[in-house]
Amino acid sequence: MGMLMIAAAAAALAAGEPAEVMTPAVAATSETGIIAYPPSFFAEASPSTAYDMVIRVPGFSFDKGTVVRGLAGSGGNVLIDGEPAVAKNDALDEILRRIPAGAVAHVDLIRGGAPGVDMQGRTVMVNVVRKSTAGFRGATTTGAYAVYDGRVLGSFRAEGQWRWAGGRAAEASIILGYGPDDQLGDGQRVRTAANGSTLILSDVDADGKGLKQWTTGAFETPLAGGKLRLNAVYMMTPYSSEITDRIRFPGGKEYQYDTADRLQAEVGGRFNRQLTPRLDLEAVAFQQWNNNNTKSRFEGANLVRQFEGDRKTTESVGRGHVRFAQSPTLTWELGGEGAYNKLDNTTTLFQNAVKVRLPAASVLVTEKRAEVFATATWRPTEALTVEAGWRQERSTISSEGDVLLEKQLQFSKPRVSATWSATPGTQVRLRVEREVGQLNFDDFVAPSSVANTGTVIAGNPDLSPQQAWVVEAAIEQRFWNNGAAILTVRHYELTDVIDRAPVFGPGGSVADAPGNIGEGTKDEVQASLSLPLDRFRIPAAQLKAQAVWRRSEVIDPLTLQARQISGLRHMEWDLHFSQDLPRWKSNWGIDVNKGGSNANDAYGWRDRAYRLSEIETRKLDPWVTLYGEYKPRADLSVRLELMNLTERSAQRTREVYAGPRDRSALLYTDVRDLRWGRVWNLRIRKSF
Repeated sequence: MGMLMIAAAAAALAAGEPAEVMTPAVAATSETGIIAYPPSFFAEASPSTAYDMVIRVPGFSFDKGTVVRGLAGSGGNVLIDGEPAVAKNDALDEILRRIPAGAVAHVDLIRGGAPGVDMQGRTVMVNVVRKSTAGFRGATTTGAYAVYDGRVLGSFRAEGQWRWAGGRAAEASIILGYGPDDQLGDGQRVRTAANGSTLILSDVDADGKGLKQWTTGAFETPLAGGKLRLNAVYMMTPYSSEITDRIRFPGGKEYQYDTADRLQAEVGGRFNRQLTPRLDLEAVAFQQWNNNNTKSRFEGANLVRQFEGDRKTTESVGRGHVRFAQSPTLTWELGGEGAYNKLDNTTTLFQNAVKVRLPAASVLVTEKRAEVFATATWRPTEALTVEAGWRQERSTISSEGDVLLEKQLQFSKPRVSATWSATPGTQVRLRVEREVGQLNFDDFVAPSSVANTGTVIAGNPDLSPQQAWVVEAAIEQRFWNNGAAILTVRHYELTDVIDRAPVFGPGGSVADAPGNIGEGTKDEVQASLSLPLDRFRIPAAQLKAQAVWRRSEVIDPLTLQARQISGLRHMEWDLHFSQDLPRWKSNWGIDVNKGGSNANDAYGWRDRAYRLSEIETRKLDPWVTLYGEYKPRADLSVRLELMNLTERSAQRTREVYAGPRDRSALLYTDVRDLRWGRVWNLRIRKSF
């Protein structure tokens, strides 16, 4: 429904008004496909950081990127001074929040690509261009969550940026603070038999919290005729949770306590040099370490389960490329990337003090991967940009321990995209590409969920990456100076789909694990709208909305019937209203499905996983935040948020069968519905 409303509004607006993309605050340059937004465009909002500016760019939806091995495709859709961040654990939104708004020269929206710009495989990017003025800028932020259950969780962050004449610069920041787990709350659990009779009725009391202890630093300097940037991150993120089931029928109690000690560290470096007026060189190196120790203890009637997973991963990446501007309208890029990844995992499960054998419980997995690529960006006319590229990937994956294997994989990844600016306000974008997914190391080992459900979910190192031919078409219409509407349609032809599949262990045992289940399809329709509200007599206000609808189909390996892909979220949407009140030195707004104390799951969604003897459905209701921010001085801001106005529900439904679900009867259905109350969040930021 939300997507249809956005699309209808976009069509009506596009048809009813001619595009006007030039204002005193916005400079558009059609020859390069770039719209530049100077600081004056954001002045009424009084932004504190570059992130505050980026999320206000019309026709742009921020994406902080995905976690993949290697550097290609891992970054989000924002560049900083024309380059993607050489970071992974240090998220892109955190990096942007450390850049003061006063240090930003302008923010560029790049639509469809431009010669000399690395689009990272995307059709729309934002580039934050910083000032080169020498000096120091810093800020401290003190905050606190007041949780509905009486907890008060405080936080503190400090950051500083130094810039000296001659091109040298440095950055440093620390973050210390607790945050609540907004998917654990109070509620009920009901278990019913196949005939509808009640087996368990309980009251659930659950809460969790995590601690951030993060330190980051970066340094830039001229070197050997070019520029060198180094950055480092050290992050400790311990987490704990408790879930108590007080069983009213038939009586009793179940208790679960989980902990996770996570340590992440990374260092990265980038060197750029212009070899000739038309030839540029770039070299990147990256190293990261991730240690994660997870423990879970479940206590029930005549049953005690103890799970422990010790997971260590490392990644080493080197990447280099040259970019040659053959002419003002044609640019070539050639390069390569090599990576070495290692996973060392040990998993143990005890049930009533008896050790349970888990498939792939102790494995050492290594991956050696190399990729070469070539890309050409051509602008034959001012209105048309064509990008064509080819990537060739080769990797070797080997496993020791419980699973002994070695396999070699090789893939070709061609890509062609075209952007046509039919008018100054109308743009059409087309893309055809072969995408090859990466194997998720998490699929190689048994997860901790076995402790509280009892379902044995195994790891499986013997996987092939999922591949897809993707066809994409998008149309963008700009209107009313700062309005934009975008409709995007994508179709995926999938092979080697990674989903749930049965795996057979010693003695004929069968477990559930990730596996390649064959071919499939996926379709996506995405609509977004940036609507200035001045014409509706709401001055200095903006409405931004986005919705994505997905449909997928694969053949279930057990039932041999068509179904959706496990874990795929059918519908996601968000809505944001904001209004600047310069007279009162403040702004306010409402975010729907934006925010939440757990940023990774801030959006409402629903997904389903089809396992060997179980179908699990998870549903997270929308998150609504009302906020206001007051800035009595240019160097001081106070922000107050009332989060989760709807007191959303986090629901998990397990349909458990007596055996493999293709030939077994339904045993019971277990529904746990936890509600999370309202939370106040206060943040005070002082810049200097």
